[in-house]
Amino acid sequence: MPHQPATHTALERSALIVATLTSFVGPFIISSINVALPAIQADLQMDAVQLSWVATAYLLAVAVGLIPAGKIADIHGRKRVFAAGLVVYTIGSTAAAFAGSAAILITFRVVQGLGAAMFITTGMAILTSVFPPERRGRVIGIYVAAVYIGLSTGPFIGGLMTHHFGWRSIFLLMLPLGLFLFLLTQRYLKGEWRGEPNQQLDIPACLLYAVAILSLVYGATRLPSMIGTLLLLAGILLLVVFIRHQRAARYPVFHVSLFSANKTFAFSSLAALLNYSATFAVTFLLSLYLQYIKGMTPQSAGLILMAQPIMMALLSPLAGRLSDRIEPRLLATAGMIITVVGVTLFTRLQPDTGLYLIVANLVLLGTGFALFSSPNMSAIMGAVEKRHYGLASGTVATMRLIGQMLSMAMATVVLALIIGRQAIGPENYGLFLQSIHTVYFISAALCLSGVYFSWFRGSLHRSSGDPGGTGST
Repeated sequence: MPHQPATHTALERSALIVATLTSFVGPFIISSINVALPAIQADLQMDAVQLSWVATAYLLAVAVGLIPAGKIADIHGRKRVFAAGLVVYTIGSTAAAFAGSAAILITFRVVQGLGAAMFITTGMAILTSVFPPERRGRVIGIYVAAVYIGLSTGPFIGGLMTHHFGWRSIFLLMLPLGLFLFLLTQRYLKGEWRGEPNQQLDIPACLLYAVAILSLVYGATRLPSMIGTLLLLAGILLLVVFIRHQRAARYPVFHVSLFSANKTFAFSSLAALLNYSATFAVTFLLSLYLQYIKGMTPQSAGLILMAQPIMMALLSPLAGRLSDRIEPRLLATAGMIITVVGVTLFTRLQPDTGLYLIVANLVLLGTGFALFSSPNMSAIMGAVEKRHYGLASGTVATMRLIGQMLSMAMATVVLALIIGRQAIGPENYGLFLQSIHTVYFISAALCLSGVYFSWFRGSLHRSSGDPGGTGST
């Protein structure tokens, strides 16, 4: 039996602090490193392809690790995997700070990504295990707000650190922060949570899943080239083989029945996939629009774009609390509808569109995202049994990541088809605007289809039983 905490309130407080801080760290490091890429390129003499791999390698590692890490956590203990993830992430970050070549930096970015996958998938599972269903939405709202705070503050703080201390200081920051979080976890987060302690890990299935996700995600980044198309098709085929294998497996890495027999979980996950597929490229293209069409500096464009994550950070806790009292699908669907409106309004962007209109629409989009994200995540975690919390948490994170990559792939394909392989300049600003409008129309259509899955997912009937907060074995 696990050691029991002195008070359940202390356990809840510890779980919330640790999970929230780690949910901030990942997005913060990602967004701050993106700002430091030019400095990294100059220091390590990297070409454009190598530089792109600094970001891509991390995302691929996270995508590959999420589902297996969730399964391992359900078998061997969520706290154990969470703490191990912090150690791996801290080691990867510290080693990356001393990288002397592109290959070494990219290698340790992979280590970082694997560590992040371990604490991303278990952080949400631990929160769901500790907090009762009637207060789950509130804490998930705080958790999601920390993600958005990390995304919005990363570029500013990362820029300052790079300017004054160099790009390596961003990676080194994780050494004291990682050690602090690890010690906090070991000292205050008492107990352990296992969903399926008597199962075994199907390593061949994990490898098959890894190759399938690698092919899908990397193939999406190489579109519309032939190799990108072939990798994408191979990834889809391998994913089908993986699903068929899981249906017959004695100890499945992924319970396919969660999708085939659990409508609420399946539709909520698909709504998340469509939401991120529809929206992630919106700010990417808007950043280019502000810099190319409006002639703004990267710093000024970044300040404009902060309107969206700030709204998301402010409203996510409120949306989470509301989802404890109001059916989550109502809030999430309202958020998705607001997002459809916001993305559709951006299809009318013109060279003379006022900045105040752009900021107002970003505030609208931030409101829509906040209303959707926390209640939708609460619905996903509330739709599964305690033993599947790790797997469900890994699934929603995977949906988010794949959706983001597909969104960027869609933008890349549209830009390649309309503009071609030429630099964006005054001579093709008209084609660039046409590309933006096309992507935003497709995004609005995807988001509209997400409204269907969000609304028809079914009601979430909360139970008042023990959510596993005392440490289930």
